[in-house]
Amino acid sequence: MPSDPPQNEALNLFTGEPQHQNFHRMSDFFPTSPLTASPAPHVFPTGPALTLPATYEFDGTTGTSADFLVDTDTAALLVLHDGALCHEQYWLTGGADVQWISWSVAKSFVSALIGIAIDEGLIAGVDDMVSSYVPELAGSAYDGVSIKHILQMSSGASWNEDYSDPDSDIARFGAVMAGQGSLLEFVSGMTRERAPGTFCQYNSADTQVLGHLLINATGRTITDYMKEKLFDPLGMESPGYWTVDAVGVEMAFAGLNLTARDYAKLGELYRRGGEWNGQQVVPASWVAESTASDEPHMQVGQILVGSEVFPFGYAYQWWIPSGAPAFTAIGIYNQFVFVDPASGATVVKLSANHRYGLSPYEADDREGETVAFFRAVIASLN
Repeated sequence: MPSDPPQNEALNLFTGEPQHQNFHRMSDFFPTSPLTASPAPHVFPTGPALTLPATYEFDGTTGTSADFLVDTDTAALLVLHDGALCHEQYWLTGGADVQWISWSVAKSFVSALIGIAIDEGLIAGVDDMVSSYVPELAGSAYDGVSIKHILQMSSGASWNEDYSDPDSDIARFGAVMAGQGSLLEFVSGMTRERAPGTFCQYNSADTQVLGHLLINATGRTITDYMKEKLFDPLGMESPGYWTVDAVGVEMAFAGLNLTARDYAKLGELYRRGGEWNGQQVVPASWVAESTASDEPHMQVGQILVGSEVFPFGYAYQWWIPSGAPAFTAIGIYNQFVFVDPASGATVVKLSANHRYGLSPYEADDREGETVAFFRAVIASLN
């Protein structure tokens, strides 16, 4: 599944080269905006130890779990059951205290913040036009486009998110993180290809627009608003940070850096319908809307990522796999926060799959296979 790169020149992304020596130290490559740990950290209780299944089934074949974890350069694997940590394992440069790049897992955090801002009345609702809040978007692809259509990756903006294509829009977008202009300048210059709300084409620029919406609606940085509304209430145990552009604006589409345990807290929050320790952190209605594909063009088989149809449905910056009800945040190189509410399970996988983006196909990117592995892991809980 998708996520989004910054400066290919700095990291040499999508070349087949190992990336695990880079993804735990993004602050060495880009300027950052720090998030301090919560003053009241939440430590997951320890549950019954889970033994990972030896094998799993995917696309008519049997895979070996141990080989899969090695082949996809897994740095962290966490499994929570009913809020208790029953499996935690690290490899390569991962670790319990290591901040790892989110890539597009950040999008689901941004969606949560949009829901909070709407609940607080800072944004009137998803049917408002984003250009009413971000005047710099006048005349761009986003002029007169509703917040809902942007949340759904249905803005109609012209975009190509093909990670294997060095001339794609996402590659040019990444150049901004090398200091070539600002993120707002980039999205303000985009053009429209389709009527908004008619076609779901995965577009990282859409999430960056949501980031600018947050900044203007709240009058605060994304870092500051997130610290108060998510980071502290969820009891994030470790410091984190956002990577930022040349003018200090957060890379909302992909630039969050947290530990595996702290990523898991967003999944747990959504598994619990937005409630945490007796506090409704995100409205339950927003959680429900954000994790359900409610329109025909948002269903499995309809979502375009780059030049290929992606085999999941989509909602408000969350992916909806086919099969048993579940939802997941996904980032390039196999970053996952996977939530299966019926089973009470949340699974986090942080990775540096070196084959990611060598082609636009499952054989290299392995998102569908990862979900199959997660389902086997969750079945082992019951």
